[in-house]
Amino acid sequence: MLSLAAGVMADLPVPDSVTAAAAAGWPACGVWFDHEVWTAAHEREVLRRLADSGIAVLDVEPIIVGLEPDVSERLVDAAAVLGARFILFTARVADQALVVERFGRACDLAAAADPRLTVVYEFLPAFPIGTLGDALGVVRDSGRSNGAVLVDNLHLARSGVTPEVLHSLDPSLLPYLQVSDAPRQAPKGSDELLHEARHARLWPGDGELPIGELLSAVPHVPLSFEVRSQRVRDTFRDPLDRAAFAWSRVHHLA
Repeated sequence: MLSLAAGVMADLPVPDSVTAAAAAGWPACGVWFDHEVWTAAHEREVLRRLADSGIAVLDVEPIIVGLEPDVSERLVDAAAVLGARFILFTARVADQALVVERFGRACDLAAAADPRLTVVYEFLPAFPIGTLGDALGVVRDSGRSNGAVLVDNLHLARSGVTPEVLHSLDPSLLPYLQVSDAPRQAPKGSDELLHEARHARLWPGDGELPIGELLSAVPHVPLSFEVRSQRVRDTFRDPLDRAAFAWSRVHHLA
């Protein structure tokens, strides 16, 4: 399954993004949960668009430890209502015990809301708990069976890890992937890494990351295309145009 990541459309209204992704041919999409926008009426409209189009929701994001308010309960409830498969979780803080506790709580909320939901820890090298090993540790220490790790291949590369490492992991810990491309050379510093991740990603094939090796290491899982790019946002302001362009760049990977 190929999915249009929420981050690609995060500057656009969620209902319009859902409709555009479906019209462009995407079988699934991600949903960005903005607690200031997500009212009961907003949720009903998103549900209506999903029902009208038939597109699936792969994931809902983000729960971020270190940002207030804590949206865990509301986001988990929304994910369950939308029929999502995954909830994205990350942390901006260095307190490992706090992060493990909050991750475990998110997993418990998800299990109560919908047993099919999995909470995935997305590691970002710009954050304190920001490596594959760190993420595996959070999941392990939480002791929750519905917890897993989300590998974003840009973050994997920028943390100095190659896809070959993934061969040795339990496949159940890697239920899906986020995919984009980038130059081989990493930016210097945390601020620069965050800027690249949010504004300067490339489409698969336009950079130098080992995407083929990634797909070989973690085969037969859903792929979420997280190509957050200021150039794409500026060029394709219309939701359908953006979703269609994105589909044209990745549909061959289905």
